[in-house]
Amino acid sequence: MQFRLDASDGVPIYLQLMQQIKYFIATGRLSAGEQLPSVRKLSEQLVVNPNTVARAYRELEQVGVLATRPGAGVFVSPTASPLAKREQHLLLIEKIDAVLVEAKHLDVNTEGVVQLVRQRARIVP
Repeated sequence: MQFRLDASDGVPIYLQLMQQIKYFIATGRLSAGEQLPSVRKLSEQLVVNPNTVARAYRELEQVGVLATRPGAGVFVSPTASPLAKREQHLLLIEKIDAVLVEAKHLDVNTEGVVQLVRQRARIVP
């Protein structure tokens, strides 16, 4: 599990971390019951303040994606996988928005994007 954070993105680091954890769960790279790295370990790996990781974990716990077991660590909640439809839609919306912004910069209209999506859908299982 490799996190990619971008300080120049404009999105707060804790939100980037939250989005990536949700994405890993949605794609099956993190499974229900799987343990995440400790706050300290992950903050060292990512070279971020431990409070940043703690905030991401805390907020994901509040929405039921993660569960903390005192003395044991932080785990993917059994109810988090698969993600609720709402969470799945939010993940897709984020990706679609990014594609639309990129398409606009490349001067590709919406129909062009839709056509590319249809072509890719025939290729990707």
